[in-house]
Amino acid sequence: MADLKYYDILLKPLTTEKAISGNSEGRYVFFVHPDATKIQIKEAVEKLFSAVTVEKINTLNLRGKIKRRGNTKGRRVARKKAIVKLTADSQQINIF
Repeated sequence: MADLKYYDILLKPLTTEKAISGNSEGRYVFFVHPDATKIQIKEAVEKLFSAVTVEKINTLNLRGKIKRRGNTKGRRVARKKAIVKLTADSQQINIF
């Protein structure tokens, strides 16, 4: 388990059309540190955003795509996404 501080866990919010469509239902999508656990992600969200209570977290490990340029192969960076669902009585997060 990595020794991560709460401000190191959430890297940035995901702002695609599909990710933003869940904001009205209390679901937010973040890129998180690859070594972060669900408990650490929950604590980070509740500390960084006031009046927010996390109900559920789903995480996804995304492997980097293989890319080619001529005869050279490389791989993009692997990432981790977290889908955070807030309770009904908590306030919404202002991402923008």
